[in-house]
Amino acid sequence: MKIAAVDTFLMHVGGPPADPAPGAPPRPAAFGGTRNWLFVKIRTDEGITGIGECSGWPRVVETAVADLSRLLIGEDPTHIERLWGKMQVALMGHGMTGTVGGGAMTGLDMALWDIKGKALNTPVWNLLGGKVRDRIRIYGHANTPEVALSLRDRGVTAFKCGGVADPVRKVAELREAVGDEMDIMIDLHGPPWLTPADAALVARALEPYGLLFVEDPIAPENLDGYRRIRDAANIPLAAGERMTTIFGQRELIEHDLVDVVQPDTGRAGGITQMKKIAAMAEAHHIMVAPHSGSLGPVAEYAALHLLAAIPNALILERLEDD
Repeated sequence: MKIAAVDTFLMHVGGPPADPAPGAPPRPAAFGGTRNWLFVKIRTDEGITGIGECSGWPRVVETAVADLSRLLIGEDPTHIERLWGKMQVALMGHGMTGTVGGGAMTGLDMALWDIKGKALNTPVWNLLGGKVRDRIRIYGHANTPEVALSLRDRGVTAFKCGGVADPVRKVAELREAVGDEMDIMIDLHGPPWLTPADAALVARALEPYGLLFVEDPIAPENLDGYRRIRDAANIPLAAGERMTTIFGQRELIEHDLVDVVQPDTGRAGGITQMKKIAAMAEAHHIMVAPHSGSLGPVAEYAALHLLAAIPNALILERLEDD
């Protein structure tokens, strides 16, 4: 079996569904009309096709996919590790650990795993070592008590709020509304104006509310700042969505700067890299909660296959009404 062609499909996501589920809250404006999805299809000479997804900067990633596709035509798609290395060498010096290079390799790698599963007539989770679990916990998004309670009523047991405007007050209101029935997370989005000292103060003030984690309290590139926050506050920290491949995530994990690592399923470097990132994290007793707040269905299902097969899976992010 040989790779015959690679196709891409760029989509603009124009907003919330026309007919949301009964009782579903309206999606926050920040999620409406701001996303683009890029899907990849690899076709083989035996008629088996594989699909993948790239997130991030999709128009530019699409160009990178086209460039990398030339390396794959004529190759055996089942030799995934070798093909990933071939793409890695081609991208050295051209953003291998960034959104563009990581995203392009992600979609192609994901499609290769899809082909191999179809060729062997077995799910990808089985190729990754078999199932650890049959169900994957998800979390939704809520910035008001009303939305949080609506998620609870629909059976969602955890949610994340966002923003840096008075985060302690926001979390206090949410915790009062849901009690101990739901896990709460907060994403501070790592803004450049939030210094490690400021973030440490916020993290300490959030300690009483029993958060599952605080995400991106500062920019993840500021590794020394993460150590400062970690030393100052007794609260779980999470980061990693902006970093790609094991090379981008390595220091975050090896220096034990977070309790939860969040590789983005659409740009982390593919299932090949997600599995390795999870293994690195496992060696440091760090949990895995893939970032997927901007992704489409292909990447979400890839994340489900990964989380089914790793021991340190924590939870999966999703937009409730996609």
